This record gives sequence, C-alpha cells and structure tokens, in this order.
Amino acid sequence: MDFYKYSLTKLFDIPQIITIHYFEYGADFSFDGESHDFWEFLCVDKGEVTVTADDNTYQLKKGDIIFHKPNQFHSVTTNGITAPNLVVVSFVCHSPAMDFFEDRICSLGERERNLLATVIAEASHAFVTPLDNPYTRGLEKNPEPIPGTEQMIQSSLEQFLISLYRRGTSANTGNILTKSVKLKQDEETFSHILSYMNAHISESLTIEQICHDNLLGRSQLQKLFRAKCDCGIIDYFSHMKITRAKELIREQNMNFTQIADTLGYTSIHYFSRQFKKITGMSPSEYALSIKAMSEKR
Repeated sequence: MDFYKYSLTKLFDIPQIITIHYFEYGADFSFDGESHDFWEFLCVDKGEVTVTADDNTYQLKKGDIIFHKPNQFHSVTTNGITAPNLVVVSFVCHSPAMDFFEDRICSLGERERNLLATVIAEASHAFVTPLDNPYTRGLEKNPEPIPGTEQMIQSSLEQFLISLYRRGTSANTGNILTKSVKLKQDEETFSHILSYMNAHISESLTIEQICHDNLLGRSQLQKLFRAKCDCGIIDYFSHMKITRAKELIREQNMNFTQIADTLGYTSIHYFSRQFKKITGMSPSEYALSIKAMSEKR
C-alpha cells in the first residue's frame, strides 16, 4: 500500500526579514517618515505614539499594532509627555492574506505578546546588529548563532500573523485556542500580580508582603514567576523599577535624586548601583545615550 504525501500550504510565508527593532524612545522623539517596498508593523509595548500612514493619523496606545503595506508613507511621533517602548519589524511577505492587515489597527492578546517576545529574544541571538538603533537598515548575521534561531524568528512571525488573522476573521477562533483552566488561572494570577507591583512601584516590597496582600503561597508565587519569567519575583520587581526609572529619565521631568525617591530607593547611590547592575550603564550614561539618539535624527 502506497502512502500519500500531503503537501502543506501556508497562510503566511515570510521568506525575508529586513529589520527587527525594540526601541526605548525619549518623550520628545519624532521620526519624519519613509516608505519602502516591504511590509512593516509597529507595536506599542508601553506608552503612546501618533502614527501617520499616508493621509491618515492614528493615536496608538499600549498593546496596539499598526501595519504599513509596501510603498505606504508612514511616520511616528511621541506625545512629548510619555517615553514609549516600541517594537518595529519589517519583512517581505507576498501572501494574499496580508490584504487583511491593510489600513488596520489590531490589539495584541497574550498569545501574540508571547510570540512577539520570542521574535525579539531570538533576534538578539541571530544577529549582532543592535536592536535598539532606529536607523538600522539591515541585519548582520551572528557568526555563531544558536541553532535554529532564524527559523524560530520566521515561524514565530508567521504564527503571530495567523493568530491576529484568526481573531480578526472568525468569532469562533477563541474556541480553537482556548487554554486549559489551570493555564487561564495562572495567566490571571500573573496579570493580577503585575498590576499589584505596578501599583506599588514606589515601595520596597518583600515576598511576604506580596503573598499576604494577594492571598498566595510563597512557593506558588515563586513557581509562577520562574515559569513565566525565568526569575524570582523580587528580581522581576527590581527590573520593573529600573524600567520605570528609564522611562522617567527619558521623560526628562525629574533629576536622578527625584527618580530614586519616587521609586522608593533608600539613596541615590543604591539606585545608581541597581541601575548599572541591570542595564550595564549608570543613569547618566543612559541619559546621554538617549540624548545622542534624539540628536542623531
């Protein structure tokens, strides 16, 4: 008996990547605009931006994503108040299903966020080109990449597009991708704890206090963050503080001492040590790097 070999089809096929960026913009950054013969999407990870696409103007907030079709002129401007974090990916795709994304703004779900995070993580292994330079026009291959990292980028981006397409074209898609009750509970708990820590970002939280205030066991909490973030919850909270510190530095409304006080650090010296430990730069070095990037345009 002969076996039939079934040829698989693709809804989206991405044969080439042009750029993959994760930007931390200053509050007063603006990009005058460009057009090119390939697709690009911009996703707001934090903050807000104003995006133009040909003759249309859009206000995008956290979790929003806009697609720019080939040869569409587009630009982006910050609002002068909030220092946003943006993901920008440009790629080649000739699949007819890409028509769905023309002149469309989508909102990311948890699945799309995880896939996009995978793209950024894999890109840092696949290429030696810095992902935070908004003026990059091409990627330089890492001579010693992790095996399969380019394929992970391709497959994750294609799954990312499929997930957005399914949510946008079928009301029943959610039934296909529904998670188990346990996973859903974990997601809700994780989201709740993140909101709690954001609300207490100016404090010096302990594991005991977090557990007490949220009616969770210590082992359950640590296990959840190890599974989701591959780190302990206090380490994650420290990174949240420094991420907020970076935003405040880019907004340029406070000096370093005021930022340290706002975020609950006991001294400017301890704040500076923590900042350098996590970012590899002192607060002043980070401020200068943002200033240099803004002046480069």
